[in-house]
Amino acid sequence: MSHENAAPLRLHVDVDLGPRRYRVDVGPGLLQELGRIAVERFAGKKRCVLLTDSIVGPLYAETALRSLEAAGCQVTLITVPSGESSKSLLTAETVCSQMARAGLDRKSFLVALGGGVIGDLGGFCASLYQRGIPYLQCPTTVLSQVDSSVGGKTGVNLPDAKNMVGAFHQPAHVIADTQTLSSLHAREWNEGFAEIIKHACIRDAGMLSLIQRAAARDDEALMSDLIRQNVAIKARIVEADEFETQGLRALLNFGHTLGHAIEAAAGYGKLLHGEAIALGLRAAAWLSVRLSTLPMADAETITRLLELYQLPTILGPEFDTEEILQIARMDKKFEHGKVRFVLLPQLGEALVSHEVTEDDLRAALAELRH
Repeated sequence: MSHENAAPLRLHVDVDLGPRRYRVDVGPGLLQELGRIAVERFAGKKRCVLLTDSIVGPLYAETALRSLEAAGCQVTLITVPSGESSKSLLTAETVCSQMARAGLDRKSFLVALGGGVIGDLGGFCASLYQRGIPYLQCPTTVLSQVDSSVGGKTGVNLPDAKNMVGAFHQPAHVIADTQTLSSLHAREWNEGFAEIIKHACIRDAGMLSLIQRAAARDDEALMSDLIRQNVAIKARIVEADEFETQGLRALLNFGHTLGHAIEAAAGYGKLLHGEAIALGLRAAAWLSVRLSTLPMADAETITRLLELYQLPTILGPEFDTEEILQIARMDKKFEHGKVRFVLLPQLGEALVSHEVTEDDLRAALAELRH
C-alpha cells in the first residue's frame, strides 16, 4: 500500500467513558509518535515496559523504543513467543515477574505492541501489576486495530476455554499505525475481516460495500477509514455498556458463541481467531434465518463476503459436534443451562435471544458441514 500524502489519512475516534475516556488514533506513521503521545498522556511517568512478541518485535520494536527513549522514557523490553499459547496465566506471571525485576512501580506504564494476543496479555498484566497501572495499545493487525484494542476487555485463556480469566481495564490511548498492516501475510490480513464483517452485520449494513472494495488491499485511505468506522461502532457500544451489564455489549458476540468453541476444539493456534469466528458467523447467520427474520439472501451475502477473504465457511470432519457443544457450555454466555445468543433480524441490526437451544446449536453445526 502506498503511504504518500500520509497526513490527510490521520483519523481518530474518542471513546467517552468519563474519567476513563481515551482516544484512538488511526493512520500511517503513528508509531514514530509513540513517545510524544506517551509523555503527553502520562505526565510525570517515564518508566515503562514495552511488551511485544517474537514476530512483531523484530519488525517494529526498534521504532517504538527509539520514539519512547527520545521522549525521555526509560524502557524495559519484554518479548514473548508469538501465538495464542502466550495468552496464558503462566506467561502473565512471567511478564509481571520481569516487570518487578526491572523495578517498575505504580508510576510506570505498559505499552502493548502487537496483535490481539499481546493486547489482551498486556492489558491483563497492566490490570494486575501493582493492582493496576495504565497502558497504551499499539495494535499491529487488522483484527486488533478494529476490535480487541478497544473496549478494555483484557484476559488470558484456560486450556479448555478462551478468555475465561481477565479484567476490564481500559487503555489510556490506542495508536493504530496502519503502516504495520503492510507486513501482514494474506491469512493474517484476512482474519481481521471476520470482525469487520461482524460489525457491519450488527450495526452498519452500508459498510458491506466498503468491505468488498477493501479486498483489493490497494487503498490505504479506504482502509484507514474502514478501521475508523469499525472503532467508532465498537466505541459507541462500549460507551453504552462498558461492563456488559445492560445487554448491549453482548451484541459484539455475534458469531462468537460457536466461534470460540470451534477455536478451542481445534486447539489454540490451529485456527486463527478470525477464521474460527468466520465459522461462527455463518452458523449465527443461518440461525438468524431459522429463528429470526433475516432473509436467506442476506445470510448468503455474509457467507460470500467471508469467502471473498478466504475465510473458512465449512466445518471439517475432524471437529466433533459434542466436543464443541461441551466447550460452548463453559462459555460466559451460558447461564443456568441457557445461552445468550446474538441473532440478526436484518443486516445492520442485532438482538440477544434467550430462546436458542443446544439442539439449535447442534443443527447449526450440522449446517456448517455442508
